[in-house]
This record gives sequence, C-alpha cells and structure tokens, in this order.
Amino acid sequence: MAGHSKWANIQHRKGRQDEKRGKIWTRIIREITVSARAGGGDLSINPRLRLAVDKAKAANMPADRIKYNIDKATGNQEGVHYEEIRYEGYGIGGAAIIIDTMTDNKVRTVAEVRHALSKHGGNMGTEGSVAFQFKHCGQLIFAPGTDEDKVMEVALEAGAEDVITDEDGALEVLTAYVDFEKVKNALEAAGLVPEVAGVTMRAENPIELSGDDAVRMQKLLDVIEELDDTQEVYHNAQFDSEAL
Repeated sequence: MAGHSKWANIQHRKGRQDEKRGKIWTRIIREITVSARAGGGDLSINPRLRLAVDKAKAANMPADRIKYNIDKATGNQEGVHYEEIRYEGYGIGGAAIIIDTMTDNKVRTVAEVRHALSKHGGNMGTEGSVAFQFKHCGQLIFAPGTDEDKVMEVALEAGAEDVITDEDGALEVLTAYVDFEKVKNALEAAGLVPEVAGVTMRAENPIELSGDDAVRMQKLLDVIEELDDTQEVYHNAQFDSEAL
C-alpha cells in the first residue's frame, strides 16, 4: 500500500542522533539498568533487556561495560534507582509530542520538561492527551531499493502486521510490539538488514511543518532531547524537504 514519504525525515533524525553520540551510552545504560532490575539479568528470558543490549552493541559499547551494568542492576551493589515517567505535550502547530524519561528526581524532571516546552513554543499536556495519536509497535525500516517482494514475503510469514511502501521507495515493516524480535530475526536471517529497527510509538497522523514552523519545532525537539533525563522523544511532526 502507498504511504506518506518519510525517508528524508528518518535520515534527518538518524543524523541528528549520530551527532549526539555522547549521550547515547548514558541513555542505554539507564535502559539496561531498569530492564535488568525489572526482569532479571538473563537475556534469554528478558526481551526488554535483549533490546537494550542490542542498542548497546550497535552503539559500540564494550561487552564488559554491558555486563558490568547488568550485574550492577541485579546484584547487591548500591546504585541509583531510576523511575520511568512519560510526559505528553504539544509543539509548534499543535504537533503531538511524547517524552519518555528515566529519573531519580521526578520533581526536577517535570520542571525541566515543562520549562523546555513553554520556553520554545510548546506546552505540557495531561496524561493521555496525545498518546491516542500514536501506536505502540515494532518498526523496521529498509532503504529505498530494497527488494520489496522479499521483505513482504519474509515479514508477513514471520507475523508482521503490515508492510508499507513509502513514496520514495523506503519500506516500513510494522509488527505488534511483542512480535518485533521474531520478525527482526527472520528478516535478518534472510539477509534483510533494516536501517532503523526498534519498538516505538509510531505517529498515526503526521503533521507537516515547513519554513519557520519547522525550524522552531526542530529547536524544541533538540532542547528536549538534550535534557539529562530524556530517554526517547516521539512526535508526529513531518518536515518538508526544504526544512531539513
């Protein structure tokens, strides 16, 4: 089925994340800590921890550093206790934003998130105010030129919910979040390696922004991303090519 073109937006976001590699390890370590503490340190029975370790490996984190943080979370070593908190709000043009955080001080975190939103043209929403505009799912994205028939055959056979072809030829495979690993493993076993893969909050109704609105929205997102307690930021803003 035809989909809205988003490949340029995906590459843009990926590039901006690559520029902020210094913060990536910190966020991954938090995710490993919370995942291991909640579900144990055995990768074979803790799918959330497996995803966190995959992220760590993709970010070139050394194996001993990964093991240390798993052991720290599951052992008797004294460590910081993080709490997961999700905030919802609005950006430029009414764009919906979800901000997932991990914090050891929720009073500090909510103040920082609220300040970032209000200072840069957004505002905080109440719980559930924008979440209905997103779908919690597994998402795998393949570059334009990837064999569409092969991706579709393997993905659907492995239990994917949909395969969407964007206008510029990128392929987007969507799964139930519990089936993400199974579908990802099947695709990779078939030699199909995605550019982007993860469990995400996928925007169902993108809002296209251009010109000054796009610049202001990107600034707002950058500020939120830079907050120490931010783990993930999801939004439904789609920037036109001239704004990238």
